Amino acid sequence: MRSPKGSTGYVYDERFLLHVIENNHPESPQRLITLNRRLTELGLLEKLKRLEPLDDALPYIRMVHTEAHYAAVSRIPITGAIARLAVQGVLGAVKAVHEGTVTNAFCAVRPPGHHAHNSGSEEGFCFFNNVAIAARYAQHLGHSRILIADWDYHHGNGTQDAFYKEPTVLFFSTHELYAYPGSGHPDFIGQGPKAGLNINVPLRAGASDADIVNAWEKFLLPKVKEFKPDFTLISAGFDSGKDDLLGTFAVSDEGFARLTELSMEIAETYCNGRLVSVLEGGYNLKRLPNAAAAHIRALLKS
Repeated sequence: MRSPKGSTGYVYDERFLLHVIENNHPESPQRLITLNRRLTELGLLEKLKRLEPLDDALPYIRMVHTEAHYAAVSRIPITGAIARLAVQGVLGAVKAVHEGTVTNAFCAVRPPGHHAHNSGSEEGFCFFNNVAIAARYAQHLGHSRILIADWDYHHGNGTQDAFYKEPTVLFFSTHELYAYPGSGHPDFIGQGPKAGLNINVPLRAGASDADIVNAWEKFLLPKVKEFKPDFTLISAGFDSGKDDLLGTFAVSDEGFARLTELSMEIAETYCNGRLVSVLEGGYNLKRLPNAAAAHIRALLKS
């Protein structure tokens, strides 16, 4: 059943604040504290439908991560449980969108996930690959073709590698090529039947709204017309915004809103509106809340 027009879900849990890598680390609990404060100030939080986490995420974590990786992360005090809870929250959003409880959803979770492989430890502040697991769960629910669009400043190497041979997932990433993790060359287009469905578009330092929107319009939209996804996932990294601590791009709040509108147009055309957005990076505590708010405001227009 289709959810009411304008219904946007929100995933957040105060337990996400318990995860701390180290003192004064850029991936800090303050990211979510300032985000929620700003959403409240703008009157946006009350317009969102709070979503519950999925009870058991383990079967779907196992679709992406090895038993050894899962066990190693789970042994990390506090962080292991919170990383698992972040996955549960994202999967709860996928379930809600699939069932039509909401049209789309934003997941204010931490730790982020798009760098996570099966190393048994943290990679780029990531432990479990939230969006990759979400893609597998969406397929479990019957959505055969998944679009993952990643606008984080850093390349989503973990997500790319999880689906590099998988033709049922279209992965698209804009990023700065030689920033962490040093991957994301445009020659990496996918392997075997996936060839052409892994799209890396490196952008220059200082990339603007026009640069990133042009990349979407030139490289992603034509491929989407061929691929015709039936579920859209966004790795929403706001470290591609202006003045981020760990990025050099200059995407404005309006730029993030425009990317959101393009994502929603894709979802509306091919996915019956189904879209789940997952927080990745974004480390400027003044910029992140406003950028995410612009993103959420656009989602609410569904």
